[in-house]
Amino acid sequence: MLLHPFSLAIGAGVTALAITVSFLVFVSDSQELVIEPAPVIPTDAQLPLPTAEPQRQAITSDTFLANASPVLGSPDAAITLVEFGDYQCHYCNVFFHSTEDQIIAKYVDTGKVKMIFKDYNIIGPDSISASHGAHCASDQDLFWEYHDILYSNWTGENNGWASSDNLVIYAQEIDGLDIDRWSACMEEGKHSQKILASNRDAKTLELTGTPAFFVLGPAGTPPLQLFGAQPFETFERVIDERLDEK
Repeated sequence: MLLHPFSLAIGAGVTALAITVSFLVFVSDSQELVIEPAPVIPTDAQLPLPTAEPQRQAITSDTFLANASPVLGSPDAAITLVEFGDYQCHYCNVFFHSTEDQIIAKYVDTGKVKMIFKDYNIIGPDSISASHGAHCASDQDLFWEYHDILYSNWTGENNGWASSDNLVIYAQEIDGLDIDRWSACMEEGKHSQKILASNRDAKTLELTGTPAFFVLGPAGTPPLQLFGAQPFETFERVIDERLDEK
């Protein structure tokens, strides 16, 4: 069962990942992926298959950057801030309302930082539906508008605010969004594989809660991880240190 510690208490501190960096490829020394064979019914002439040896799951730049939202900010920004979040998560909502706007004003709007959002759906089915809603809006270049309207309507975890009916209402409130096209995308489940892949990326990074952030700096510098809804001053310190490394 997945834990959700950051919805219970704000994580503290900044951790530099112990990752070897080479041409933007990061290799984990601790993550193991156990692959089990499909069930086999033994016969007199057939021995049970042995369990496969554990395999190490590689962490690459795609683990941080693929299966994500569109970039918010300049694609040429020196620093990338990656958030793994769940739209129903309490502290993800705290970060959105208390810190994100300050980061955007000081760093994103000035071309120093670009942001991306990755799904880590650990609370309930409505979290997955909300992720679908944002990605379907992304097809119309409106991801961040839908992302914002979700957090602007947050009222708790698993209490129905992100129900399918409400997701339609939020979509109707976004200027310029073609609701028929959005609804067709939702019915098709068009972005299911992207959402699943993003969740796998979070597990590869051994994340156990949301929000979790990675600050990616210039090539050759290890990613820095921040846990929980840290105050703006924490992000400011880490980002400024990364900018100084350019």
